[in-house]
Amino acid sequence: MFEEHSDYIEIELEEEPIELCNLLKVLDLADTGGQAKMLIGEGYVAVNDALCTVKRKKLYSGDTLSFDGESYRLTLAEGVEPAVRPAPADEPKEVQTAPTQRKKRNRSRKDKKDSNTGRKPISFG
Repeated sequence: MFEEHSDYIEIELEEEPIELCNLLKVLDLADTGGQAKMLIGEGYVAVNDALCTVKRKKLYSGDTLSFDGESYRLTLAEGVEPAVRPAPADEPKEVQTAPTQRKKRNRSRKDKKDSNTGRKPISFG
């Protein structure tokens, strides 16, 4: 599973993808899943030479992981079929904007007051 090189430690995956938080647990870099997620969320982990705060980021063979001064490179074990990596989203998703005009609410009942008490009626149904 581990093979050490001069600049990184090679990790052989028997199945891909693997979630980042689970990889930290498997490598004994975190004691619990909660600790792994905390380390990721606080910015202690880099994936492919970029800071990563996505706790359940899916990692594939060829990806690199940097944590606590060590570098790891993911590879596939012999005979394992590589998973199809999703295409990167180059285009930003469309952001829906709020309508410019607000709908007018029917206030006819709410504005009426009881002539005896001066209170507005309340409806529960």
